[in-house]
Amino acid sequence: MKKFLHEFSPGESGTVKEIFAEGKLKRRLYDMGVTPGTQIIMRKVAPLGDPIEINLRGYELTVRKTEAEKVIMEV
Repeated sequence: MKKFLHEFSPGESGTVKEIFAEGKLKRRLYDMGVTPGTQIIMRKVAPLGDPIEINLRGYELTVRKTEAEKVIMEV
């Protein structure tokens, strides 16, 4: 089942399938390690839904909801 990263609940995990961002945002996500095939675990969501804390490649990363909306995951 595919869903966007921002739709995940805390504790849910999946694998990055595709990134729909372009330009600087796509480069930024790739530089942070968000690449196709990467396993991501949703850790926390802020009370108002932004930002989102995820765990990938052995470290914690905080991304904005607008960035997470560009990442398609395979659950």
